[in-house]
Amino acid sequence: MDPARWAYKMCVDVPGSSLAGLVPALVDRLPELLDEVRLALEEDWPDYALFLAANSTEVGVAADAALNRLVTLVGTTDADGVEGELFEEIGRIQWRQGSDLTSLLSAYQMGARVFWRHVSAVAVERHVEPRTVAALAEAVFLFVDKLSSSSARGYVLEQSEAAVTRERLRDELVGLLLSDRADQAAVQTAAERAEWPVPDELAVVLVQPDSPTSHHALARLDPSNIVFSRPPLLGAIVPNPSRRNRHRLVTALRGTHAVVGVTVPADRLPASLHIAETAVRLQRTGVLVDDPVFTEEHLDAIIVHRDARLLDALRARVLGPLEGASPSSRERLSETLLSWLRHMGDRRAIAAELHVHPQTVRYRLAKLHELFGEELDSPTTRAQLVLVLAWGAPEPSRTATSRESTTPRR
Repeated sequence: MDPARWAYKMCVDVPGSSLAGLVPALVDRLPELLDEVRLALEEDWPDYALFLAANSTEVGVAADAALNRLVTLVGTTDADGVEGELFEEIGRIQWRQGSDLTSLLSAYQMGARVFWRHVSAVAVERHVEPRTVAALAEAVFLFVDKLSSSSARGYVLEQSEAAVTRERLRDELVGLLLSDRADQAAVQTAAERAEWPVPDELAVVLVQPDSPTSHHALARLDPSNIVFSRPPLLGAIVPNPSRRNRHRLVTALRGTHAVVGVTVPADRLPASLHIAETAVRLQRTGVLVDDPVFTEEHLDAIIVHRDARLLDALRARVLGPLEGASPSSRERLSETLLSWLRHMGDRRAIAAELHVHPQTVRYRLAKLHELFGEELDSPTTRAQLVLVLAWGAPEPSRTATSRESTTPRR
């Protein structure tokens, strides 16, 4: 049998033990009871205690109604009426105020214990039989449990609805930030609605959308980052990705082959996105190999590689003098030419970098001057050769040593 129905049956079956007869005596005790509850709340839940003190009249009226309601509920097992709705709303308020649900439920239990002490005292004074008192206790604490459930339900519902609303507003904010309409005033308004403080600077992070590792990494980011999915793009907007926060970002994104766009003010985020998208393409072709890639460290390579047709045309024109050499000879001469440009003609440094004899360097340089002629002394030609060789040469033409020591990174 349901505990509440059993309690009701016990109360009505015992001669002279009317549950309703306890209500007037309990109502007389309400001021004392509520004051005791307030004092009990002061130490651990001072906000609740202040509420009781400031709203003593209203709370007294509600408590009076609750006592009469309890008598009815013992016989019906229905604690989900007006009180259920009221306590569900209390749970919602608890979430909106950013308070912990556990503290609210603990306060309920403490209040129930104080209430029961007064109920049991009145029952003893009126000579209510022990089994009736036991049945009443069962009903009282069942009632409190149901009210606690109502508050918990309201808390969770409010939390879920708030999360859905926040995600919708944040998605609208992302759309604005990544569009050309991202002027400062519009961004500020949208950010306030989404409850997201606009940082001084931010950047776009892009990850591989088909990688479970990427999804897990984004899920671990703290709420200050706005995760977005705009197929085919998956990523996040990261606030203040300065060097101070870089270690944390590297740790979160390592293994995802993520690309971090340049740091910009909020109204220039589309530029960060554009650069990140270009870097993703270069990452797929093996030009950028860091994990994650920070585009600010590779702007030179991104600029050079953003249009492959232009780079191919420049490579064909600038390296034209090497076309007549065999593939192996062309590779060695290109490697030597790049080292010569980087070390500004220091033959010892070139030999050390390439792990060859200085005489070999002297021979190769003579060959290069023979092929390029006076063009090799032109500052413009040298600048173009750096672009083509340092960033544009196919990977097999470069040794591991030269890749590690090259200042312009690939």
